[in-house]
Amino acid sequence: MSSATVAVLTPQAIEESYQYCRKIAKARAKNFYYSFLLLEKPQRDAMCAIYAFMRECDDLSDDPATTDKAALQQSITLWRIALDHALQGRTEGHPIWPAFFDTVQRYSIPHRYFHEMIDGILSDVEPREVRTFDELYRYCYHVASVVGLTIIHIFRFRSPRALLLAEKCGIAFQLTNILRDVREDAGMGRIYLPLEDLERFGVPPEQLRSGKEDDKFRALMRFEAGRARAYYDESAPLMDLIEPKSRRSLWALRAIYQRLLGKVENANYAVLSRHIRVSKPAKIALLIRGAFTK
Repeated sequence: MSSATVAVLTPQAIEESYQYCRKIAKARAKNFYYSFLLLEKPQRDAMCAIYAFMRECDDLSDDPATTDKAALQQSITLWRIALDHALQGRTEGHPIWPAFFDTVQRYSIPHRYFHEMIDGILSDVEPREVRTFDELYRYCYHVASVVGLTIIHIFRFRSPRALLLAEKCGIAFQLTNILRDVREDAGMGRIYLPLEDLERFGVPPEQLRSGKEDDKFRALMRFEAGRARAYYDESAPLMDLIEPKSRRSLWALRAIYQRLLGKVENANYAVLSRHIRVSKPAKIALLIRGAFTK
């Protein structure tokens, strides 16, 4: 690392960067931010830095200047270059980089996860249909599991098995999001429920845009919700594999997402006619419960 780079990474520069990341996380992190609050400050700041990076990745695909794939590819290429520079300690160019570099170094987070997050950007740019669950799993891995694989380094973990369980937990979270957002995604030309499952239950893709919630649709959703539940169950032992001081945060995050899935189920899968969410008071109640989790 050059002396010029060291001069930039003063404690003041790092703290200013963390302040910026905290503002981004507080304004936009929603479910994730509530779980951050149960961590000690260094970990909480690290989570905000990682979230700010994720947010910048997501915003690339929402930028009006990148409405075509070629423009987006160019933006992604430039962002990858900026990421590689930041991972080397060259943190000029964006306010998140000093805090991001500090977090990656402090918690020894593998660099490949961040490139895999960027790989997921193109998944949501164009209209798409997912044919098989294997294809859906790969999509969920890139947009969600790599996040879990990243943050368990901040949580600290005791066994390599935690990596596989964090991957499964990310799958559960993303499947929950997909079930909640079926109509919204379909309206944008994105059908994430596997076409092989739609065919099996007799639900044509256009029905997801029409708002028709019949028995076939509910059977399809029940099947997909059961799949999400299975991944929650499979990843549950992760709680015992991370440091005790981090378990409250993971408990709260899992509880919020499982509450969301429960609300979808309790609404008899009426996700085409209404927007289902976990209210802020409910999240705060779960946060309070999480504070007393051992």
